[in-house]
Amino acid sequence: MASIAELALRRAEAGRCGKDVRSDCKVSIELAEAGGVLIELRSRVEAYYGDAIREQILEVLLALGVKHARLHIEDEGALPFVIGARVEAAVLRAGVHPEGTWLPACDHERPLSSRDRLRRSRLYLPGSESRLFVNAGLYGADAIILDLEDSVHADEKDAARLLVRNALRAIDFGGAERMVRINQLPLGLADLDAIVPEAPDLILLPKTETPDQAVEADLRITEVARKHDVSRPIWMMPIIESALGIENAGAIAAASERIVALTIGLEDYTADLGVVKTQSGDESLYARTRLLNAAKAEGLQAIDSVYSDVADMDGLRSWAERSRALGFEGMGCIHPGQIPVVHRAYAPTAAEIAKAMKIVVAFDEAKAMGRGVVSLGSKMIDPPVVQRALELVERARQMGIVTANGAPEEKA
Repeated sequence: MASIAELALRRAEAGRCGKDVRSDCKVSIELAEAGGVLIELRSRVEAYYGDAIREQILEVLLALGVKHARLHIEDEGALPFVIGARVEAAVLRAGVHPEGTWLPACDHERPLSSRDRLRRSRLYLPGSESRLFVNAGLYGADAIILDLEDSVHADEKDAARLLVRNALRAIDFGGAERMVRINQLPLGLADLDAIVPEAPDLILLPKTETPDQAVEADLRITEVARKHDVSRPIWMMPIIESALGIENAGAIAAASERIVALTIGLEDYTADLGVVKTQSGDESLYARTRLLNAAKAEGLQAIDSVYSDVADMDGLRSWAERSRALGFEGMGCIHPGQIPVVHRAYAPTAAEIAKAMKIVVAFDEAKAMGRGVVSLGSKMIDPPVVQRALELVERARQMGIVTANGAPEEKA
């Protein structure tokens, strides 16, 4: 006779249901010794997709090696990638060591991400909230962050990991860079084991304090990518959230060739200092400028923290404009409404573009005439000023503000 502990392992649940739940399902499973698979399904879309849902559940169980079980499914309109993740989470929680893996189809193009691509805005999505995934690419953020860390309850880390893995395959996020914020190491290593085979564009490393943490994550990414024949680049962005991390910012920036940017988490940083986070940001100015300098010294992007008051758009605009003036190239967003405000704040102004274009034209003319000195009117233009003008024009081109030849982009 099986013990109580053994019986408990044979039963498990995953997912959610209820009148306020959308695009999710709750799976209850009880493993059996015989009798095949019995499925009891209640679905909002039973009339249209009931048979397809049952077929998918059988397919998932077959892939995992489960031959005998009783399942009860409460479906609130979940998509196949969600159903698959919830069934797998329940099976694993029931103590099964799966024989294989079920993965959703991937029928969309996933463009490669470059080291220096635009990262003005990064929209955070809780990794356990599948309903937020599907339309996330429509908001126009430069990046989508599927979060496995702070936004996911400790008891749901395992299930969220599978949901994010499946979403990386199934969801078309459009032109947005596909980022995943893993958990703090060592728990984050299990996240990497699950998601690296699906080749996210970038991994966010929370609470990074030493270069050794970045090295450890890099080695694990390399190991898993090699095992699963992943050839796409997978970048890293350490999130520095403590006084120790800020003091080690330079060493962290240089720790791995995968690192393309540094960012800061001000809620944790100010908590570590024991001070209140303010709108002015005076209490974190040292940390932000030290991180920015460390990033620039290694040729990396410097990305600012999130602005947590989603109703204060004037405050967000003011923060982002000051952030750009310091040298940051973007920031995190926790609500889609913040994205257009952030994009406008980090865009060069018409006056800045006009001045930069005059410098670029003067530089091109001097180069064509074989002159090593660039002048604009009565002023001599130093090489660093020329370089800054070239970078500003290129950034405006990436943002779609000017065309490839430097002309203002026509609005439809």
